[in-house]
Amino acid sequence: MEPIPVWPGEMVDIGGQRLHVRATPPGPAETAVYVHGLAGSATNWTDLMGHLSDLVTGHAVDLPGAGHSPEPPDGDYSVDAHARSVAALVERISAGPVHLFGNSLGGAVSVRIAATRPDLVRSLTLVSPALPDLTPRYGPARVALSTVPRLGDWAANRLSMLPPERRINATMAMCYADLGRVHPDRLREAAEELRRRDGLPYAGASMIGSARGLVAEYFRRGEDNLWRQAARVTAPTLVVHGRYDRLVNPRMAARAWRTFPRVRLVLLPDAGHVAQMEVPERVAREARQLITESTGSAGNARSAGSARSRIGE
Repeated sequence: MEPIPVWPGEMVDIGGQRLHVRATPPGPAETAVYVHGLAGSATNWTDLMGHLSDLVTGHAVDLPGAGHSPEPPDGDYSVDAHARSVAALVERISAGPVHLFGNSLGGAVSVRIAATRPDLVRSLTLVSPALPDLTPRYGPARVALSTVPRLGDWAANRLSMLPPERRINATMAMCYADLGRVHPDRLREAAEELRRRDGLPYAGASMIGSARGLVAEYFRRGEDNLWRQAARVTAPTLVVHGRYDRLVNPRMAARAWRTFPRVRLVLLPDAGHVAQMEVPERVAREARQLITESTGSAGNARSAGSARSRIGE
């Protein structure tokens, strides 16, 4: 089966900064906002947005410096800065709280928004959220090394010399449990996008800046630590992990279960780091349940956080 086309996008002015946003056709009263991970873009949500387009009007954002969004005027790629940008976007496009989705880095950004701006978030869906975990692991170690001054720039320059197709295959192999699930058209689209990004003067700085911002969160102490903020999230929350995730340890699901006040966990036994891309229909089924419950009566909203965990099919 041919994959659906990427959703059309436009620039949205959020006051002194522009963000590129892809959207599904308007119609449903409820609004969803999707936030991608490190080195990702709004197109990471294409298929999941399609599965949920009858339930919510979806808006997938390219974070500053990613996808088609220009670099931020102040050069700030911290999680705080990304959270402020997404919060401003929510205020710009929706009159009420939204169903917020985040993957990896986007999960960290979404947790910060849900904790600090609860008025903006009706429900929270996290796919392999990059919350602090200092356990040694190959994938995160590569991200940390990319933030080292000079070494990160050198590595980025070396990588840019490799053909885009080779880099995309390596990335997919890291992020997917089963590369056979990647449609050839999606590989071609990703390679074309990477080729376009290679021509942008700020592409490398954007990637390294966001990586540094994420690594900084792993060492943050005090009340603004992301796990402490997770404990203050009031929105009903769905946390999805893939058992074969090489970047975020799926064992973090246990900590999420202990931390988020109103949480349901789903562990997908055959998925990797980007379950919304690898098995979008299954993630959509779980998200649909959360959205339906959180937009129902007060009793239904309470039940959205009462089912604590399950294993995905």
